[in-house]
Amino acid sequence: MKVIALIPARYNSSRFPGKMLAKLNDKSVILTTYLVTKNMKLFDDVIVVTDSEEIYNEITNNGGKTIYSKKYHNTGTDRIAEAAEIIDTDIVFNVQGDTPFINKDSVAKLISSFEDKSVDVATIVQKIENEEDIRNPNNVKLIKDLNDFVMYFSRSVIPFNRDNMKNINYYKHIGIYAFRKSALMKFSKLEQTPNEIAEKIEPIRFLENGMKIKVFETNYVGIEIDTPEDLVKANDFLKNNKL
Repeated sequence: MKVIALIPARYNSSRFPGKMLAKLNDKSVILTTYLVTKNMKLFDDVIVVTDSEEIYNEITNNGGKTIYSKKYHNTGTDRIAEAAEIIDTDIVFNVQGDTPFINKDSVAKLISSFEDKSVDVATIVQKIENEEDIRNPNNVKLIKDLNDFVMYFSRSVIPFNRDNMKNINYYKHIGIYAFRKSALMKFSKLEQTPNEIAEKIEPIRFLENGMKIKVFETNYVGIEIDTPEDLVKANDFLKNNKL
């Protein structure tokens, strides 16, 4: 089973323009993510997919691999689908360029999930308990069914705990997806869906088209760099932890 990691990275970001080249310790965010992913040694290849000359040069000048994509894509998943179409692989990992604190054990678990032939898409979540994290719209939440398949993603608080029950779990989606290549190609040919557009959450497109997403839970707490404040937190994290 051949497994390729693709890292979509665009320069422009509405919440944090230029964040991929922002400094995380002594390296850029995107280079850090690339090196962490490659150093796992779980993939047959790791490639950054970008429309940006600056990001392209950042990776290639540091010995990495890149593929240029078209300037405009609706989502990062559409961007990697363009690249994956010309790559010989069975499984495609979509590692978000702004998630440098990737947990190797969780990634290995996702890879092993594809031994089950019924799994087409898999992703990772972590339980969150802090009220600020639960209410933060930059944190994508999800609810899952009793068989660990996603029911829905949202930036809102889900589920809504009307009666303040004590045993309600809240889950934050981690920006790593794994696809069979055939599922990724199907995704790329589907139109964006209303709730996907409203929430700005691309995997909703799978759900609104009747496709299932398998979920694995991790206890590892990382930091997704969506805002300048997240970058400060990430740099603070690196002072006490090694990647």
